[in-house]
Amino acid sequence: MKRACEELGIEIIFANSAQGKGRIERSFDTFQDRLVPELRLKRIKRMSTANQYLQECFIPDFWQTNIEVMPRNGDSEYTPLPKHIDLDSIFVVKEYRKIRNDHTFSYGNKFYLIDSPLRDSIAKQKIEIRTNHESGFTAFFAGRELSVSEVREPTKPSMFDMEIQKKLDVLELAEQLSNVSEAAKISGVSRDTIYRHRRLIKEGGIAALKRQETTYHYHKNRTDQDTANTVIEFSLDNPHLGQVQVSNQLWKQYEIEISATGVRNIWLRENMQTVGLRLQKKAAIPSTA
Repeated sequence: MKRACEELGIEIIFANSAQGKGRIERSFDTFQDRLVPELRLKRIKRMSTANQYLQECFIPDFWQTNIEVMPRNGDSEYTPLPKHIDLDSIFVVKEYRKIRNDHTFSYGNKFYLIDSPLRDSIAKQKIEIRTNHESGFTAFFAGRELSVSEVREPTKPSMFDMEIQKKLDVLELAEQLSNVSEAAKISGVSRDTIYRHRRLIKEGGIAALKRQETTYHYHKNRTDQDTANTVIEFSLDNPHLGQVQVSNQLWKQYEIEISATGVRNIWLRENMQTVGLRLQKKAAIPSTA
């Protein structure tokens, strides 16, 4: 109600004093303890009859006589409604949602896409949702109604599916280059791995790749397995350290020379590139105590 009054230019004066609160409570007490029994005694059960009794009997005979106080200034403070104001756009429930990068937003446990053509991106902005009791909701941005449609919310691929997709991408790269050696250099995957994946797909399709256990065949330019294992172990023991700090500490403590980028690459391969993932991976390791 406060928002609607502000849009109409109406100032709300709150009764913050004890006397004002008392008058409000007495008013409520009058309606509850006097008006309701009166309607019951008159055997009034319809809205139209109740309104008629309120206007013709209760207000003139009781309210105006006992409760109403005449103002010192009898001039009316009401002003005509400006023609540009649409009451239907004000007397509604308004909520706001943040627009995602792909011009989608969520509302009511559902996912919606903005279909209206837009000259510029409105990602990260807030969209206005208007709802009323007669129909569903309408979406507005900068006073303009937008056309939206319900879509299925995209789900993030699992790490397992991402690994399969990486293998397929390497095979596609080898096909495009027509050179396995060049694809191995670019992707960092050994030629033997590419040939093996080709053979598996030829024999059993993509499902054959899914049955493979995750094994790493390091390219000659990659970090050796012993160093990688040390990086993994040190990172799990110190999950709060960033890649630069891990690189520096490995040199100070073990004289292992590896760049921060090298540490990052190992983290990515092991799915431990964030503090949360490292803590999760550490918790999954069985205790030797």
